[in-house]
Amino acid sequence: MRHVAFLALGSNIGDRLANLRAAIQALEPEVNPTECSPVYETPPWGYTGQPKFLNQVVMAETDLSPADLLVYLKDIETGLGREKSFRYGPRLIDLDILFYDHQVIDSPPLTIPHPRMQNRGFVLLPLVDLAPDFKHPVLGMRMQDLLANVDTIDIDLYSPGGCGEQNE
Repeated sequence: MRHVAFLALGSNIGDRLANLRAAIQALEPEVNPTECSPVYETPPWGYTGQPKFLNQVVMAETDLSPADLLVYLKDIETGLGREKSFRYGPRLIDLDILFYDHQVIDSPPLTIPHPRMQNRGFVLLPLVDLAPDFKHPVLGMRMQDLLANVDTIDIDLYSPGGCGEQNE
C-alpha cells in the first residue's frame, strides 16, 4: 500500500544545494518524490555559530513502514557522507520525517508528526508551499495557520527547487 510522507531536508556543509539534490535522487527506489518545495536559505537553529542552512520539503510516496522509512533515511544520510556531530550542529545532510499519512506515532526512536516542526519556520515555509491546507493530526491546525504563528523574517528563497536537476 502506498503511503504519503512529507520529508524535511537540510544542509549547511559543502555544496548545500548539491547535497539536497543528491538526497532527493538517493530516495529512489524505496521512496518516490512526487513534489518538492522551493529551497530556502535559513539561519542556523539551536547552535548559531555555524553556516546558514538550505532547507526543502519533499512530498513522497512509499511502501515502507514508518520505522523502515526512518532507517532508510538514516542510511541515505550516512551514504551521502553525514558524520555524527553534536545536537543541532552542522551537517552535510539531514532528513527528517514530518508526516506519514495522518498517522500519530510516539515510540522511540520515532515521533510523527515531527515534535518541533510547528515552531520552525524553516520547516513550515517549504511545507506550506506543498500542502498549505494539510492538517496537523495532533494540533488540528492547517500548515498555513501554523506558519502564521512563527517568525520567517530571516528566511530567504534560494532556489525554485523541484525534485531534480531539471530546475538548474
